[in-house]
Order: sequence, then C-alpha cells, then structure tokens
Amino acid sequence: MKVTDIERIIVDVPFTLRQQRITEREVYNWSILELCKVSTDTGHVGWGETVIHYTWSRVTDDAVARVIGQNPAQIMNDDSLGAGLQMALFDVVGKILEVPVYTLLGNKVRNQVPISWWSIDASPVDWAAEAKDAVEAGYTSFKLKPRPWQDIVKQVDAINAVVPPDFKLDLDPNSTLQNAENAIPIIHKLEKYDIVAIFESPIPQDDILGNKKIRREIKSQVAMHFGSPPYLIGVQEEVCDGYVICAGKSEAIRQGYLSAEADKPFWLQLVGNGLTTTWAAHLGVVLTHATWPAITCINLYSNQLLTQEIQVVNGHHTIPEEPGLGVTVDLDAVERYRIPAQKLEPFLKTGDLYNHPQPRIISTIVYPDGNCIHMGASSQGYGFFTSGQGPAYVEGVYLDPWHDDGTAEWNDLFERALKEPIRSQHQPR
Repeated sequence: MKVTDIERIIVDVPFTLRQQRITEREVYNWSILELCKVSTDTGHVGWGETVIHYTWSRVTDDAVARVIGQNPAQIMNDDSLGAGLQMALFDVVGKILEVPVYTLLGNKVRNQVPISWWSIDASPVDWAAEAKDAVEAGYTSFKLKPRPWQDIVKQVDAINAVVPPDFKLDLDPNSTLQNAENAIPIIHKLEKYDIVAIFESPIPQDDILGNKKIRREIKSQVAMHFGSPPYLIGVQEEVCDGYVICAGKSEAIRQGYLSAEADKPFWLQLVGNGLTTTWAAHLGVVLTHATWPAITCINLYSNQLLTQEIQVVNGHHTIPEEPGLGVTVDLDAVERYRIPAQKLEPFLKTGDLYNHPQPRIISTIVYPDGNCIHMGASSQGYGFFTSGQGPAYVEGVYLDPWHDDGTAEWNDLFERALKEPIRSQHQPR
C-alpha cells in the first residue's frame, strides 16, 4: 500500500451563535480547519483535521512531500507530520486493515471516553447559558477560562444556579492568579461551590514551591500541562494531581504511559471538530489514566463535518468500532464551508496562514472604584496580569468591550492600547 495523493482543504466552520459573540475577542480563528484527505493505491481514503491557529503541530508542504509514495503504516507514527496528516494516515491504515484505529494504538481499556464542554471567558450570563446547553447536550463537566477582568465568583455562582449538583467545573486561569498567596484565598472562595473540581495552571507552572503550597492548602485537584516542570521533578515534588496532554500520537502515548507510572490521571487536550474528537477518543480508550474529561472544543462548532454527529451521554461518548476512525466525513458540509481558492491566494503568496481580520475591539476592564484598563487585544492580559501589573481578582470587576465606532477618539485609544494596556478612569458610554 502506498500514498498516492494528499489533498489539503481549508474550511471555515461557523461557531454557534453565542460562541461567535463570546469568541469575537479571542480564539475566533479556531473556526478555520485544514482537512487532510489521504488517498492510497488500494482505493482507500483517510481523513484528518488541524485547527491551524491552535495545534500541537501543523501540516507542512515538506511533510506532504515526505509521505507521497510511502507506505502509510511505516510513517504514521511520526509526530512531525502534523496533526491532520498523522490522523488521516491512521484512518486510512485502519480502513485498509479493516480495524478501528484504537487497535493500532494499544489495548482497549474502556468503551466510552469522558469529554468536557469548553468556553473562553465570558459574562456570568453567557457562561450560565453555555452550562445549560452543556447539560442538555449530555455533558457533565465544563472547562472554563477565569480571567482577572471577570468576577469569577459571580460567574461560578451563575453556573451553579442552572446545573445539577453532580456537574463539575475545571477552571483554567492560565497562571493569572499569579502566586500562591493570591491564588489560595481566591480558590477557597470558589471551593464553597461543590461543582468546582479542578484548577489548571492557577499560577506559573515553574513556580514549584508555590504550586506545592496551593496543592497542600486546597481541596480541589490541580492539573498541569505535562512536562513543565520536567516530569521527574514534578512527580518528586508532588506539584500536581494530574496532567494535560496535548501532543501527536507517539508523544501522547509516551506521556500517557508516564502518567500511569506516577498513577496520575490526565485529560487529552486535542482541539478540533468531529474528526479530532474521534481521534482523541481512540487515544483515550487505550490509555488507562485518561480518566479526566477530554478537551476538544467540539461544542464551539455549528457543524461537526460528520454524517452522524457525536452523541454525548452522561458525559461520555462511545468509541466507533468501524474500520479507521469509524466516522464518515460529510462531503456536502465540507464543500459548503470550503474557502474558495481566490480567498486563499493572497495568503499563499505571502506564506501566511489563512485567518480572519483582527477584531477592532477595545477590551475595557472596569473596576468598582471607577478605574479601568483598556486592552487592544485580550491576549495582552496574560502577560500583564501574570506578571502582577494588575490584580488577580477584584470583586465586581467586569469587561466592557468597545467596538470600533468610527470616531477619532476610539481609533486613537485603540492604537495606543495595542502597544500596551492603558489605565484611566472609566467613562460610561
């Protein structure tokens, strides 16, 4: 068997209506997927996908050239090929051998895998609405992004009011709680809610003493991205309860085995749509300690690009038993969301990734005392707050997005805020 052709298709799958609004400041480019269609001389076709603006590795022209003419079974374990291409190779090899992908990965230890709903930061009202949707869709957990520009206690309180008591939250501040002294009192406020279960990277992961102190003094579990601090140091120092694994097949299996050796659970964080979610499930059924709900962000998308949607029941979905990934790509949907060649051409000429225009939004953080901080992009907030230039938490804080209104005043502030966050007094509009 030989690979005879690889087609790469860029699609832009709209997010759900609420998520279009929630993500307009950040992660809006995650709607853009590159599909890899791998054809072989046996007549079989494999599919994979990559979120080109958030992935452990993109597919490159060089990777495609290396695969053409090769036996897919001999090269599919090479993580350097990139997410979508590696996925497609496993899919096509499984189809040729008439076995599910998981049989190519290891011994199956479960038939269903846990999965979580996901959202970037949003208002308490929007997070509560997302939580209600999650429950209705069969989910029992929700990964969220607390930020210093939102009142996380109000956000969790709003969710708590609309979910069943056994629903669980994984809160990921992306290190913006700054240090143990700041983080522990905030976490204690949140632990009054039984739905709070896990804190991911509450402070910088290389702060070993701080993370040990947090783990000693809170009742929730602490998750960290695998490898920071280095595995042996992390295990010896007992800095966390479990891991986040985001990698290609070979590295994910290695990290999964090492997690098992330390008897630490983990979740697979492989962001994407229907194909990626299915791929993550095949990994999840062979890794013994993949017991925390996977994060794929499939709930963001209005269409899974599959002929049969993945169904979540009691927080889990069932692994397909058909050959390959076991799912069928909806070709009509692919054509509907395909980016025309003429729209791609300007990006190809410059060697840039296809993307949406940068949003012209001033993200204004408003504090109860009337002070505010203007950001030209939400992403500025990570370094700004993690380094302690702003408070990790203030009761009553909220975000007031200011869209381009065409005025010189707006444009001047936006241009200055793009360079660095601007402090001022809040002027209600």
